[in-house]
Amino acid sequence: MAQVVIEVNGRPYTMQCNDGEEEHLASLALMLDEEVARIRDAVGNVGDIRLLMMAGLVISDRLVEARREMEGLRDHIRRLGDQRGPSVGARIQEDKVAQRLDAAARRLEQLARETRGRGQA
Repeated sequence: MAQVVIEVNGRPYTMQCNDGEEEHLASLALMLDEEVARIRDAVGNVGDIRLLMMAGLVISDRLVEARREMEGLRDHIRRLGDQRGPSVGARIQEDKVAQRLDAAARRLEQLARETRGRGQA
């Protein structure tokens, strides 16, 4: 097991992770720290535990929303598979799914850029 010292809200925390996952853990901690900073800037310093709780809830909400969107896309793809045939309609549906997937990917990339951008400001 590897140990990584991360910093959230100006405080260091020693965390353990599997060997080779240190960089990933550090990037997750950076995302959390950026969200804590955003919330702290909006509501003031309300204490570490409350800031961490609020940041965790915001990040969890984003995750739930992304999961819903992905499940909707999966359902749509399943329905397309059931209707699949050499028809023009199926190709149109595939194009619509591809557009929705592209839009979802752009949205996730935008969220990632915003998260990274907050840390650089």
